[in-house]
Amino acid sequence: MNCSNCGHFNDGGKFCVKCGHKLQEEAAVSQAAAASEYQPQPQPAYAPQQPNQRVRQAKKVSKSFFSYFAEGIKNPTATAQAAGESQFVNALITVILYALSIPIMLYVGWKLLLIQFVRSMFKLPIISEELAPSDMEDFNTGVDLIKATDINSIIHFNFTDFVFKQGIFIFIGLAVIIGATYVAAKVGKVDVSFKEFFSRFGTFLIIPTALLLIGLVLAFLHVEYFSYFMNFGLLSIFLVVPFTIASFKPSGTNGLDRIYSTLIVYVVITIVLTFIANGLGEEAKTIITRMGNSSELNDLF
Repeated sequence: MNCSNCGHFNDGGKFCVKCGHKLQEEAAVSQAAAASEYQPQPQPAYAPQQPNQRVRQAKKVSKSFFSYFAEGIKNPTATAQAAGESQFVNALITVILYALSIPIMLYVGWKLLLIQFVRSMFKLPIISEELAPSDMEDFNTGVDLIKATDINSIIHFNFTDFVFKQGIFIFIGLAVIIGATYVAAKVGKVDVSFKEFFSRFGTFLIIPTALLLIGLVLAFLHVEYFSYFMNFGLLSIFLVVPFTIASFKPSGTNGLDRIYSTLIVYVVITIVLTFIANGLGEEAKTIITRMGNSSELNDLF
């Protein structure tokens, strides 16, 4: 131990052998200082990591939607009549799925639709009578070649441009149809809020949406019958309108008759579908033009 007075090192004892300073007091002070410096730090309690609030909300919404969608397929009328403003979000998701499933289906299956169209043309009596058997063999060989070729990569058919552009266009068309149906219901003296009306319309739209989703799966599997489900899903909108209007009881007797209000909405639907068909027709023209200008595709034939 070093003496704090003179610095001399001492092997032991109570006093410094050089200056006589008392060593025990120094030892006690050193031990007290060391004890005060060492303080065990409290360990933070383990806090389990909380899941992200948005993730939990997304899980809650998806669980609610799947339950709502399944019940709408199982009991469409009862589910629609029970749908209030609380089902607005689920109805909105249904409308979005309806709007997006059509362009996705067309993007995935447009090649099969093109083949179906050409086959129908070849089956016309005017054309089929002039075709030789060798011509049909060449056509079938070309069809098989088209099926095995990723033409999208050749003509640079962009998924984002087509699906989102047409999806937004179809969604706007649906919004117009729903708005026209709501106005027709109000003219018919139906006392209902727009959110509740939208929820019921979206619930009746579940089965047409399910038909489109089945068609979408068939399109991914390259099954040509997907077009039938697409057509049924599109035409089912003509049933959703009267079902929705008829599900509400008018508050008065002097409103517009439901038959006339339904016919008015049918006119709006026809106009909307015409615009959608024209938009898809322009996209089809673009595809055909790209196919005609593609040297890589011409090399295949």
